[in-house]
Amino acid sequence: MAINNRLPGSSFLLFLLLLVPLAAMGGSSAQIQGLRLWNAPDHTRLVFDLSQAVEHRLFTLDEPARLVIDFSNARLKKKLEAAVQKSRHIRRIRYAPQSDNRFRVVLDLAQPVRPRSFLLRPSGDYGHRLVIDLYDREGQARVVQSVKQKEDPSGLRDIVVAIDAGHGGEDPGARGRRLRTREKDVTLSIARKLKKLIDAEPGMRAVLTRKGDYYVGLRKRMQIARRHHADLFVSIHADAFRNSKARGSSVFVLSRRGASSEAARWLAAKENASDLVGGVSLDDKDDILASVLLDLAQTGTLAASMRAATLVHREMGKIGKLHGDRIQNAGFVVLKSPDIPSMLVETGFISNPTEERQLASARHQERIARAIFRGIRSYFQLEPPPGTRLAMEKQKKLERKAARYVIQPGDTLSGIAARHRVSVASLRSENRLKGDRIRVGQVLKIPST
Repeated sequence: MAINNRLPGSSFLLFLLLLVPLAAMGGSSAQIQGLRLWNAPDHTRLVFDLSQAVEHRLFTLDEPARLVIDFSNARLKKKLEAAVQKSRHIRRIRYAPQSDNRFRVVLDLAQPVRPRSFLLRPSGDYGHRLVIDLYDREGQARVVQSVKQKEDPSGLRDIVVAIDAGHGGEDPGARGRRLRTREKDVTLSIARKLKKLIDAEPGMRAVLTRKGDYYVGLRKRMQIARRHHADLFVSIHADAFRNSKARGSSVFVLSRRGASSEAARWLAAKENASDLVGGVSLDDKDDILASVLLDLAQTGTLAASMRAATLVHREMGKIGKLHGDRIQNAGFVVLKSPDIPSMLVETGFISNPTEERQLASARHQERIARAIFRGIRSYFQLEPPPGTRLAMEKQKKLERKAARYVIQPGDTLSGIAARHRVSVASLRSENRLKGDRIRVGQVLKIPST
């Protein structure tokens, strides 16, 4: 070749060495290294671990229901049967190499499905992956969870707190360096403990955005909270940083910039939204009115988020070091509900060896859950939503407190009775007075009218 006359011997050798791996890559088969499965309430997720990215094709067959997955230029490294033994969608898995260097996987299904697939690039401890989600073909969305409403003869409702355990399933989150603790396990454990505390508090109940080890999309977490008419959304995470000395917990609320970008997103899609801002639909409003309504909702929600987060932040500071002495702002997707006060609690740095050990401890997880709970309870004791049992209890306390009067100079029993629109006789009876004599500083109970 002409190239031989133009390259020195060493340069030509280097050129050939560079070509060899490229040629090998082009002709090598991808290895299917394993299969993992997660059962979510509304779908089943399969993840094929691959040695490299592959082309694939999906199609379904009926009578009986089957899903066929064809991998181009691929071969199997590890058996797959064990992974699908506990799936409500899959009865059995079969597979075999095909004559044209394809590898075919057939899923015998328990019911028809709507499959969805996508490839993931290497990330963290994982390499290339093919993800396949199986949804019910009829589109029947299984309820993520069912929380029984506590019956109250008065018709008052419980306060609802949505607890979001960060990450899950294929997304393990951050991982500790020494114990290899996974963030998704820590957050779910704390979320369950927090739910137990909230459910035990009269007038309050909790709903989890995920109940097990499966992944829930970020915006779907918001939708779950809205579906359950949540009064507060709390997302739980465990931070990580390249510097292992970083430590301490922190609490985030949505930044103004994040709120603005979300407002634009909601306004752009208002025609498809039926219940966006506190039960007020935007689809029949003009752009200006919709923008004003959304801005008012967001302003109130951000202020409430900050008040609730401040109380949780204070309680977190009582059980350990804080990473910063104030509430932090960020554009996290899960904080973007314009009508639900929301916060994200970073419970500590899982990348810090000391804090990783603490976060893996059930005892410390309980302390974190109790700290978050105390902050939430304090917030709702101060600001119970209208129509809730806690709001009624607060009103009764205020009425009881207001039904007392401290006698001032110049007061008479008849004047006090007239001022409070009660009879002198009832005032005497309530306070066990034998006559009309009263003294300055004396506290009288005012009977209810």
